[in-house]
Amino acid sequence: MKKFNIRKVLDGLTAASSSSSSAAASPQSGNRENDMIQETLQSEHFQLCKTVRHGFPNQPSSMAFDPVQKILAIGTQSGALRLFGRAGVECYCRHESGSAVIQLEFLVNEGALVSALADDSIHLWNLRQKLPAILHSLKFNRERITFCHLPFQSKWLYVGTERGNIHIVNVESFTLSGYVIMWNKAIELSSKTHPGPVVHISDNPMDEGKLLIGFECGIVVLWDLKSKKADYRYNYDEAIHSVAWHHEGKQFVCSHSDGTLTTWNIRAPAKPAQIITPHGKQPKDGKKPEPCKPILKVEYKTTRAGDPFMVLCGGLSYDTVGRRACLTVMHGKSTAVLEMDYPIVDFLTLCETPYPNDFQEPYAVVVLLEKDLVVIDLAQIGYPIFENPYPLSIHESPVTCCEYFADCPAEVIPALYSVGSRQNRQGFSKKEWPISGGNWGQGTLSFSEMIITGHADGSIKFWDASALMLQVLYKLKTAKVFEKPRGKEEKSSTEIVDEDPFAIQILSWCPESRVLCVAGVSAHVIVYRFSKQEVTTEVVQLLEVRMQCELTEVESPECGGEPASTVSTPGTSSSPQTSLPQSHPSTSSNNSSDGLRDNVPCLKVRSSPLKQSAGYQVELLIQLVWVSGEPPQPITSLAVNSAYGLVAFGNGNGLAVVDYLQKTLLLNVSTAELYGSTDPHHRQPHSPRKTRQPSAGEQTTKRKLHLLTNNHNLCMLSVCKSCMSGLSNFYSESVKKLRSSFLSKSHGTHQRSCPSLYIYARDNSFSRSRSSSVTSIDRESREVISSFYFCDWLSKKSETVAVPSLWVGTSLGSMLAIALTVPSTPEQRMQQPVGVSFCGKTLVRLKGGILRMAQLDASGTLLPHVYESWYEPNAPEEEKERPRRRRPTSPPSQENPDCQYAVVCSEKQAKVVALPSQNCVYEHNITETSFVLRADMVTLTAGVGIACFCANGHIMTLSLPSLRPLLDVNYLPLTDMRIARTFCFSNQGQALYLTSPTEIQRITYSQETCDNLQEMLGELFTPVETPEAPNRGFFKGLFGGGAQSLDREDLFGEVTAGKASRSLAQHIPGPGGMEGMKGAASGVVGELARARIALDERGQKLGELEERTAGMMASADSFSKHAHDIMLKYKDKKWYQL
Repeated sequence: MKKFNIRKVLDGLTAASSSSSSAAASPQSGNRENDMIQETLQSEHFQLCKTVRHGFPNQPSSMAFDPVQKILAIGTQSGALRLFGRAGVECYCRHESGSAVIQLEFLVNEGALVSALADDSIHLWNLRQKLPAILHSLKFNRERITFCHLPFQSKWLYVGTERGNIHIVNVESFTLSGYVIMWNKAIELSSKTHPGPVVHISDNPMDEGKLLIGFECGIVVLWDLKSKKADYRYNYDEAIHSVAWHHEGKQFVCSHSDGTLTTWNIRAPAKPAQIITPHGKQPKDGKKPEPCKPILKVEYKTTRAGDPFMVLCGGLSYDTVGRRACLTVMHGKSTAVLEMDYPIVDFLTLCETPYPNDFQEPYAVVVLLEKDLVVIDLAQIGYPIFENPYPLSIHESPVTCCEYFADCPAEVIPALYSVGSRQNRQGFSKKEWPISGGNWGQGTLSFSEMIITGHADGSIKFWDASALMLQVLYKLKTAKVFEKPRGKEEKSSTEIVDEDPFAIQILSWCPESRVLCVAGVSAHVIVYRFSKQEVTTEVVQLLEVRMQCELTEVESPECGGEPASTVSTPGTSSSPQTSLPQSHPSTSSNNSSDGLRDNVPCLKVRSSPLKQSAGYQVELLIQLVWVSGEPPQPITSLAVNSAYGLVAFGNGNGLAVVDYLQKTLLLNVSTAELYGSTDPHHRQPHSPRKTRQPSAGEQTTKRKLHLLTNNHNLCMLSVCKSCMSGLSNFYSESVKKLRSSFLSKSHGTHQRSCPSLYIYARDNSFSRSRSSSVTSIDRESREVISSFYFCDWLSKKSETVAVPSLWVGTSLGSMLAIALTVPSTPEQRMQQPVGVSFCGKTLVRLKGGILRMAQLDASGTLLPHVYESWYEPNAPEEEKERPRRRRPTSPPSQENPDCQYAVVCSEKQAKVVALPSQNCVYEHNITETSFVLRADMVTLTAGVGIACFCANGHIMTLSLPSLRPLLDVNYLPLTDMRIARTFCFSNQGQALYLTSPTEIQRITYSQETCDNLQEMLGELFTPVETPEAPNRGFFKGLFGGGAQSLDREDLFGEVTAGKASRSLAQHIPGPGGMEGMKGAASGVVGELARARIALDERGQKLGELEERTAGMMASADSFSKHAHDIMLKYKDKKWYQL
């Protein structure tokens, strides 16, 4: 019987409705296109799911390590768990409650993990499957959890509470034992007050029947589990933070709140055997040292051949104000203080053996910082750190933008790796990374992937993101181009941002030619080219651009009745002068005659020679300058094209096109000039502004700067300084981002509204507000350049060869075209100017700002952008090979004169326009109540489409060219501006966004990737033999000096200890029970896992049978006892006495 598929029915319905609507919009060509282009992309090709999360765990709170499996687990304040094995083996999971993880405990070499949360719940995680799941949960109702301890190879978990009591949990069944250690029995009369919460629990390494309990007030109790009483009590005046055993079980060390360490012999509770203050100043008169900061944690590890290690954090003197957090390593007579970049959250000492009753032999210390993970090598002199193989440096500087490139050229990644490997720092430990558990996934993707991140300090990082992994390839520092002020007092008065003036705002990268173009918040654009050779640039090539526009009244005599713009003819530059690059930073005066800053850039360019290593090297620096006391507006759109050698950028004033090969400015026009006399917005003029005659010096300066000084009516739109300064903080906790978008038209009118300010406040709220400093006249006339697209297209029906052009999209929904005339040969290209011309005709108009534009050929295939293949720019001219690749375009036929299609997507809708007839053949309204934040034309294995992410959290895909809806999933609501700023789609169904300041979340909307995801994910658990227990030795075995074992089952079991109160804690079965365990039976450990699961299932059934049998026996015994009692009661009584 054929399976019924509702998706195909829906596809048919949407296709029918789409074709009918397109036919209504364009009756001449709608049906023809629908018949000619067969679409292969269907709804069953899409499914949305998360794949992997990269980066440092945001706000870490706890840590644990499995010494046999060599797996590290980190818990966070938001309830997330991150598990790390060898490089490339990572896993992310999360508690549904979202409560902070206060402690983690591994069931060593068992593939399980216990987590304790701030909401007083404990959970058992199954790590034997690729996606860990919770097997059991236990929620405490009456007491707050403060500390947990799980002895090695034990199934009984000790849980300390805020009331000072200790409960015992069976981790197999996650049930409470009736055995409870009450605080009053533990301390008895040793203290008149409550001892406070339990801050430490551990069993004696040599005697499992002795439990050491530390209370916050300073009391430590050695509890005998069998006799249920305290053997010894140790009192100290200062509060306790942690306790550590010597492996022989005869001594333990406590860390206190006054910065002291006390060492106790277990049989001498009267006073400590030793009291030291590691960082305290020792007075000469023998008095007590001055108190220091609390020692938050101490670990005591012994070695077989040398002095023991004592590792601690905290304890610094109070006079070290402003000093960074330190980790102290005491070994013999030496004390090493290791400064950390961030505060210490937790640390663990890695040892050779998992057994606590053997010499520990420590070899490394894992230090979890607030924003970093550091592993210190204890075996080498100087304690060097290991080189971290995980991608935890994403947040080294806050991420301000990112781009995702799937299916990029295969040779790009090795090229970037070769130059990036030379940037590695020296001084790392020569040993291998000690966290080496798990196995890589078996399946891989057939295409290579790259992620590029821009950062607040002006750096750019290239990442290899292939096969669900992430590895940094290369780091570029754009701030090297500028002079850095040494202090705040030296800060230039022309800077428009308060902090991080080099922050990256927009990235444009051509993978084939390796040309990179970046725009920064200080209104600067830098063009980079990739080279394998090191060069020294004596002078940075600089081009300064003056972008302004001043609309005066119509009656103003300055206009003189001239048209608003001059249309250039092909082959000539629209700029009246050839703009030459500046060899040095501008020497123009900062102040004009009336004291206003004019013709000065925001940043000062480096004047000394710039040594540029192999990799990305500066080709050209473009800076926008101040205009009559007004700062340049932020750059809102950017595009670079290697085939034409051009870069285009735009903002609220207009757009500019620069030839980065000849270092000349080709075009600098306001947005209104693009329309010419056919401006559809009918902009109202500004109030008359007092004109100021420039001085002779200023005129000379302008000529010297080669700025456009023709009679074009350049318009200037002032933007409030608060917007400009706020732009620099859009990546911090208080984010304010200027985003020019087209607001919804009310009641169907064409009224234009002012650009919205999207404000991300400290409370993470997301709102739209309007700048009060923008006048109502400005609101109507303001139009921001929102997108660019370089392409070859047929602008006229009479043309048979596609011509180069630049498509321009604006925030008011207009798409315009600028024709380019590019010399054909490389020799002519460097000698002849590029011609720029525009007709002022709007190709298509949409609701909302234009976000993305692309081209389809006659068969509906997405046309790749035109590019020039990479060549070595620093090679001698005779050795340069410059294969110019231009995309061929078939000429129009008689049956179908339209051989191209333009795809345009805005914040509200998408359209497909036939070219060169410019007829709209398909149209689709994406959203009515929200707006699209990101849209990309993507290529999948099954076809091409449009992927959209809306502000209401929906992720949608549309087919091309018919724009049929194929996917609509309410993924996540937009509550964080960080997501809106970093969300991006890529080919092959891949997407990503910055889910926290330190983490990148990758997702897929491809059904094929979702189906293969299990194979691609790595395995955390691998079958490893547990090391043998230490040999007790002949004499220790003879005289009983070895470790004493304890039958905890007999002591804590229900038979002996009874049942715990049901109101104390509630057992919650997890979704990962035996069904979850079955998921572990895959990969390398498949057969072993299946056998173990079968045994577990059999044992579980036998256990249930045994419990039923025991219950029946108990019931029979009870019945027999009652019957015997009745018999004895009535044995000697007569019948009449009954």
